Amino acid sequence: METTPGTFHCGYCGEANETFVDLSQGREQSYIEDCQVCCRPNVLRVTADLSSADVYISAEFEG
Repeated sequence: METTPGTFHCGYCGEANETFVDLSQGREQSYIEDCQVCCRPNVLRVTADLSSADVYISAEFEG
């Protein structure tokens, strides 16, 4: 499993969160991850450049 670090801002509290993206899951991904600060669930939408391992993550509150 190849992972790369990324950052997203919580859709609820706006705080920055560090995460790791599993590049073996493909170029476009969507999953739920809880905020490390307020513990609320965020829907993460990830776009990865598999050749450079750069990731773009957008987050919105689940609901």
